[in-house]
Amino acid sequence: MSTSPSPAAPRRLSLGVIFLTLYIDLIGFSIIFPLGPDLIRHYLELEGNGGLVGWVVTQLLGLARSLGIDSYPEVLFGGVLSSVFSILQFVFSPFWGSVSDRRGRRSVLELTVLGTALGYLLWVFSGSFWLFLVSRVVCGAFSGNISVATAAVADVTSRAERSKAMGIVGAAFGLGLVTGPTIGGLTAGFNLLQNHPSLARFGINPFSVPALISFALCMLNFVWIQRRFKETLAPETRGEAQEPRLRNPVSAILGLGSPEIRRANLVAFVFSVAFVAMESSLTFLATRRFGYTARANSMLLGYLGVCAVITQGYIVRKLLTRMEETKVLNLGLALTAAGLLLVGFAPQPWMLYVGLAVLAGGSGLVNPATTGLISLYAKAEEQGRVLGIFRSLGSLSRAITPVCAGVAFWALGSTVVFAAGAAMAIAALFLSTSLPKPVK
Repeated sequence: MSTSPSPAAPRRLSLGVIFLTLYIDLIGFSIIFPLGPDLIRHYLELEGNGGLVGWVVTQLLGLARSLGIDSYPEVLFGGVLSSVFSILQFVFSPFWGSVSDRRGRRSVLELTVLGTALGYLLWVFSGSFWLFLVSRVVCGAFSGNISVATAAVADVTSRAERSKAMGIVGAAFGLGLVTGPTIGGLTAGFNLLQNHPSLARFGINPFSVPALISFALCMLNFVWIQRRFKETLAPETRGEAQEPRLRNPVSAILGLGSPEIRRANLVAFVFSVAFVAMESSLTFLATRRFGYTARANSMLLGYLGVCAVITQGYIVRKLLTRMEETKVLNLGLALTAAGLLLVGFAPQPWMLYVGLAVLAGGSGLVNPATTGLISLYAKAEEQGRVLGIFRSLGSLSRAITPVCAGVAFWALGSTVVFAAGAAMAIAALFLSTSLPKPVK
């Protein structure tokens, strides 16, 4: 019986294993975040304006100047690189989720982690911009780890505890996205070519140390999965799943049979666009309005991450014992809208921090609630595919929003970006009011 103590220990162990799997993965994934401007400068100096990187920068410079922007091209370039990666996530997340429904979670996690490790290894030896771009493509194509690990959470939890357990996924996200950029920033100054310039002939570059750390973390994750990650999907459930195939992600989304899943995905997508717009504009707002340095911005982002970890790792789990997922979702969206307005109109740094605390609290409620609802609306044999589609929509928002938000920020001002984000959060709140209570 489900009330017997025998399955409890494996469940607790599995959740801890899944948390560490996600955490290690997200550290490696986010190490590159603070390196964008330095990457573009390196490849421009290496290849000049005649190569691919020079052509891309020339086009972006023309776009920036047409908008009256003098300092944006490097940031826009980073947004383009991020968009390439996110578009590949958008395409491949549903595929890897479907494969895990059919073949099991453990084997797909091993494969995607090894594929990501290959991408990081290419980055280590990317002496040209072409090879660096290939490394990002490989990493993006194999970035199915998150959706598969999220499906594993659904496998090892009962319906009653599903949404609370999804807070672990959010906590791993927040903690990984704080740790990774910190490591990236601290190790970016270690250039192997300074003491060993002859290594350049092998493709070693100024960013090989952060790349090596990402590669090592992937291999550590692979060993961890092999030793501790037990298969979570029952063989009989795998037999009921659809045969996986790579397909148009838009068709996969429109082909979702449940109207509840479609609406919950729409709510999550609208919220994600609002949140990513804030995320990609926050440091620019702090720099222009309050004169923040790179160090001050790092502390600001760290504060946001810590607030998110506390909310998703602790507060949301307590709330979900007293409130339904739909009510937690509505509360989170309302807090998100309020936080965006506080940040966007903050006249003093202390109000910026207050707004970020409210915003992190709101987003920390939204993410586990939407993930839990979508998982509860879905059948057991389609958890990987449905959660993969959910993750792919988040990737789509990350593909299109940073560039659009950046252009709007520099052309119209920070207040417009954050007010528009608040309006989107309110729109998502309106959409979420018709979501039905899930059956548990």
